[in-house]
Amino acid sequence: MAKNILDTIVKQKRLEVLKRKRDYPLSSLASYESYRRKTNRIEFSKGDEKAGIIAEFKRKSPSRGLIHPDADPVEIATAYDAAGVSAMSILTDQSFFGGSLLDLKQVREACPHLVLLRKDFIIDSYQLHEASAYGADMILLIAAVLESHEIEDLALEAASLGLNTLFEVHHKGELEKYHQEIRFVGVNNRDLKTFKVDTGRSHELIGAFP
Repeated sequence: MAKNILDTIVKQKRLEVLKRKRDYPLSSLASYESYRRKTNRIEFSKGDEKAGIIAEFKRKSPSRGLIHPDADPVEIATAYDAAGVSAMSILTDQSFFGGSLLDLKQVREACPHLVLLRKDFIIDSYQLHEASAYGADMILLIAAVLESHEIEDLALEAASLGLNTLFEVHHKGELEKYHQEIRFVGVNNRDLKTFKVDTGRSHELIGAFP
């Protein structure tokens, strides 16, 4: 059976994580200034002036190719912050999205109060410690990538580091993998296996959220 795009990305991610574990052991991450810091939180309340938007920073993608390869993450983060976004999502995958943990670190230093989401294909608890060390407040767990027990373990580990979790689903069946530790659920209208978009997914799933 031919591999889909998601399989290819996850296979590459496993190799990358193994290498990063060797090059940057947990003991080195623990020395970072941002590691286990008090994180910023998304809080919504009646009359809140925030836009309720998690704005994204992305240089390229498998579906669109190059989008803005020379984009400055700090410049864009500053503009997003001025526009009143609730949080900023920063792609940290290098191979397929042109991002890096350095982007996350630079934005954290420039915008200390802005809620930052590390958007990547999280498959290992090591990546949660990376997220904390480089200044993330939230991490993304993708239902299509992980089994239920992995989502539970990663969500609990994230919470122990002070990180909120955004749980991403594409169809109703994936909501069965939800764990009560997770505060935020999002719908991806794009099927990560084919990268086809169905804009009706959000309307279809919103009533089924836990």
